[in-house]
Amino acid sequence: MVRMTTPPVETGQKLPDFELPGVDGQHWSVQKAMGENGLVVMFICNHCPYVKSIQERLVDDCKTLQAMGVNCLAIMSNDPADYPEDSFENMKKVAREKGYPFPYVMDQDQQVAKAWGAVCTPEFFGLDREGRVQYRGRLDAAGKDAAATGLRRDLVEAMRELVQTGAITSPQWPSMGCSIKWKENPEN
Repeated sequence: MVRMTTPPVETGQKLPDFELPGVDGQHWSVQKAMGENGLVVMFICNHCPYVKSIQERLVDDCKTLQAMGVNCLAIMSNDPADYPEDSFENMKKVAREKGYPFPYVMDQDQQVAKAWGAVCTPEFFGLDREGRVQYRGRLDAAGKDAAATGLRRDLVEAMRELVQTGAITSPQWPSMGCSIKWKENPEN
């Protein structure tokens, strides 16, 4: 496990759209997933201890975001050949068991992760309703530890500020997690 942190946010940029297969049998894009007030695109996987430690909070926070008109979409970009726990079948299983209230899609060729500059799991990109990046960072300060009661919900609070004021002025803290597991031979 290689621990990584995300680079600082470059607000206002539009990242490339995509069309990726979801565990629900649909194909998803930024445009299709966009909520009335924005979208959170997250890079997660099944095997990472950082992701495993936040799954319950992630589900709760995504429900909170959806109530604000901000939808969520999760992308799995790891190489399942080297990490079988991250296979599409296991993605379906985890999404069902954890009750993911968001599309969970597979970036088989890893092109979306590369185009977005994703480096770790979990990693969160908060987009405004026009699809411009306004947030890049962590879910909260817990990392892979159990979250303390009353811990500030960094992602939720940043997106709430965006919905209410049109901008995020509060500090953005980098996400920390396992590195994305890149394919050694990208042609496969």
